[in-house]
Amino acid sequence: MANNNREIIYIPLEDVESEHCALIVEKGLAEVKGLESHKVELNNRRAAITVSDNEVVGEAVKAIKDLGYGVPTVKKTYPVLGMTCASCAGSAESMAKYTPGVVNAEVNYGTGNLNVEFLPNITSSEQIRKAVQDGGYDLLLEEENKQQETLEAIHAEKFRKLKNKTIWAVILSLPVVIIGMFFMDMPYGNEIMWAFSTPVVLWFGKDFFINAWKQAKHRSANMDTLVALSTGIAYIFSVFNMLFMDFWHQRGLHAHVYFEAAAVIVAFILLGKLLEEKAKGNTSSAIKKLMGLQPKTVIVIEADGTERQKAIEDVNAGDIIMVKPGEKIAVDGMVTSGNSYVDESMLSGEPVPVLKKENEKVFAGTINQKGSFLFKAVKVGKETMLAQIIKMVQDAQGSKAPVQKLVDKIASIFVPVVMSIAVLTFILWFILGGDNGVVQGLLAAVTVLVIACPCALGLATPTAIMVGVGKGAESGILIKDAESLELAKKVNAIVLDKTGTITEGRPEVTGIEWLNSDDATKDILLSLEKQSEHPLAEAVVKNLQGASTTTLTNFQSITGKGAKADHNNETYYVGNKKLLAENKIRIAEQLQKQADEWGKQSKTVIWFANSKQALAVVAISDKIKETSVQAIKEMQDMGIDLYMLTGDNEATAEAIASQTGIKHYKAEVLPQHKADFVKELQAQGKVVAMVGDGINDSTALATADVSIAMGKGSDIAMDVAKMTIISSDLTKIPQAIRLSKQTVATIKQNLFWAFIYNLIGIPIAAGILYPINGFLLNPMIAGAAMALSSVSVVSNSLRLKWKK
Repeated sequence: MANNNREIIYIPLEDVESEHCALIVEKGLAEVKGLESHKVELNNRRAAITVSDNEVVGEAVKAIKDLGYGVPTVKKTYPVLGMTCASCAGSAESMAKYTPGVVNAEVNYGTGNLNVEFLPNITSSEQIRKAVQDGGYDLLLEEENKQQETLEAIHAEKFRKLKNKTIWAVILSLPVVIIGMFFMDMPYGNEIMWAFSTPVVLWFGKDFFINAWKQAKHRSANMDTLVALSTGIAYIFSVFNMLFMDFWHQRGLHAHVYFEAAAVIVAFILLGKLLEEKAKGNTSSAIKKLMGLQPKTVIVIEADGTERQKAIEDVNAGDIIMVKPGEKIAVDGMVTSGNSYVDESMLSGEPVPVLKKENEKVFAGTINQKGSFLFKAVKVGKETMLAQIIKMVQDAQGSKAPVQKLVDKIASIFVPVVMSIAVLTFILWFILGGDNGVVQGLLAAVTVLVIACPCALGLATPTAIMVGVGKGAESGILIKDAESLELAKKVNAIVLDKTGTITEGRPEVTGIEWLNSDDATKDILLSLEKQSEHPLAEAVVKNLQGASTTTLTNFQSITGKGAKADHNNETYYVGNKKLLAENKIRIAEQLQKQADEWGKQSKTVIWFANSKQALAVVAISDKIKETSVQAIKEMQDMGIDLYMLTGDNEATAEAIASQTGIKHYKAEVLPQHKADFVKELQAQGKVVAMVGDGINDSTALATADVSIAMGKGSDIAMDVAKMTIISSDLTKIPQAIRLSKQTVATIKQNLFWAFIYNLIGIPIAAGILYPINGFLLNPMIAGAAMALSSVSVVSNSLRLKWKK
């Protein structure tokens, strides 16, 4: 079935258990364009395909996954070394993409990372690295915890070298400019300029030529190609004019040299790169801040009670760690003894320290205040919440926004188009330029090559995304991918789960009315509720913390009604009204009146009685979070329709809706119907955000356009959601929407300036104004403009940091 010259690619399959499943996969593969042949081998649990182009492998894997079957792939992120511009990212990406067995590859120039997904049975990280090396780049294949340190060392070294090169290029270019501008007729002027500009162009600018050659070997071109061509042409042309002056003199023309242009272009472009590297370093400062939160060593208490200092990498789950006042907590764990207030603002964005007592969770990266305590390590290394957050922020900063895909396409054809324009410019000058046509044409072509800047285009989106995601992380808003950051600004309908999202998610006693309060009765109620397993009993126990327990006998739980027990030959009951009615217990008027009032407020009412009369009535409700009302008003002021969904009864839903100011709500909603409701809103053309915290919200979260999970909720909700509010505070949602608006506005500004710069700059460089007012752009000025265009885009992205 396979073509003789095509290699068969085997895609391993998961969950394909029967002929029926195999047929479904066959049908799905039949619809993938570019597949030359395919068959599913059920016994081998794999699909055998032959393709005309490796990109089709990714399409085939996507088709299988869309049908609900699994393909075991490996996802990795590796820093790419040796990239100099945005179109380098494009060529490194295509090198990785065309490696057999690679399902998907994306290189982000802003972060300098390659995100790659591949089939481990066909290829490996090492083979992908070889492919990338062929294109003149390299991958850093170290373990993740060491990767960052190695990468920082490489970047620091690269920055140092670049700084030295730039300083020397500027120093050596200065005399060339002074002679070229003011002392052109001095004796040996040309030779002196040649002597000074040669090291600048051929030594400090040698990387441009080396990289351009590597690109040419693969029939591709990038910004280095433009710089190498422009400075190379200007330099060779000047050397020719200096050595063979008579060639021009015989034709009645003056032989001019352009050493200053060649040298200054190299100096300016190096300076631009230096500023760009510095600014790009600032865009990832959020990650650096997060990484700096983890201490390098900890004090571990051994089994015999001795203290021992351990490196953070050597800490194991189960180790008992000591935290002193002012120290950072190193890993996630559970307090075993002692208590203290802990500043968790770096994770949640909430400024108030939280009290941590025995059996409470503590998280890596948070800062202990005044007390000291011991805690047991539960999650270490990559599993800590801080490590997960860092990974999430890195992935989000490295992901591409939908708008970026279009920009990437433009960047990939940008350099060849510019080279064609430069050639066309030369031809037009040669034909129409009269006596000076050749010289002016060469200069104009050089200027076109110099002024064009694909980097400004390539940096426009990723730098804004990096700053936006980083700023979100600092405020306790975790954004998983660039797409949701771009989409959030369009949200015009938000669906809110009630329990744990609008409310605290844990029932609390809001009032107790006693018939005649005495300590003995309180002790009996506390003892009864302590033995009960009902979730509401916990709220009563918490409320009666001042009371003490007493001995009860014959404890009995009565399903759906409550519980009863004996104390000193008297039976006591706790539960609903039905339980009291069945046992013919009378209720005093004052207690009934209070119970009715609480009922109107849709609170849950619990009765406490002895065998004759009711002794107390207790009101329990799930308290609305302090910030929910303000957040709901803020979102409504932004013109967003809010919908509350709850499994609770109509009365409770209505009470919560009226207290918070929500106009639309639905009560008694089952988990599976939440997703249907989201679909209904989408069918009306709304862009829907779903906010939830539980396992029951996960389907609705997956269905919504933008999904937001509450950080104190279930892990499943956080896995599914594209955004997580760590502190579970609803006021962060309008903040996230504003952040999305600001980020998208910044991307648009960046792209506008990058396009306008190139659209105006290139024709002026070609000499379009010459017939009108005799203006020709000097190649040196073009070099300066190009250097500044990238820097201006990155600086504009950094403005996001200071916005409210």
